[in-house]
Amino acid sequence: MNTVYRHGRLKASVLALVLLGYVQPASADSVTEHGKGLVEVNCARCHAIGKTDASSHPDAPAFRTLSKRYPITDLEEALAEGISTGHPDMPEWIASPDQIEAIIAYISTLQEP
Repeated sequence: MNTVYRHGRLKASVLALVLLGYVQPASADSVTEHGKGLVEVNCARCHAIGKTDASSHPDAPAFRTLSKRYPITDLEEALAEGISTGHPDMPEWIASPDQIEAIIAYISTLQEP
């Protein structure tokens, strides 16, 4: 069986399971919670990652204020390529597409008006 045919059958099988209710697609809440977990592990040592906490690093902006600097969706490219700007001792971390989606979803929930 060729690879294209096999992958096509797999996609069709997964779609059928989703439609029948056996497999649930990720909810927005679960994606957001995944993003929260990612920033807790990778960002919280310097950045404020909640609605009221303070950043422990003086050059690390609070995530809830990021939209005042630039559109949150602009973070997608930076996360995909490894953020090279930021505070001087910020470690480089390249996120996967699923991680980027989750991080953006979480950070979007924090933005101040």
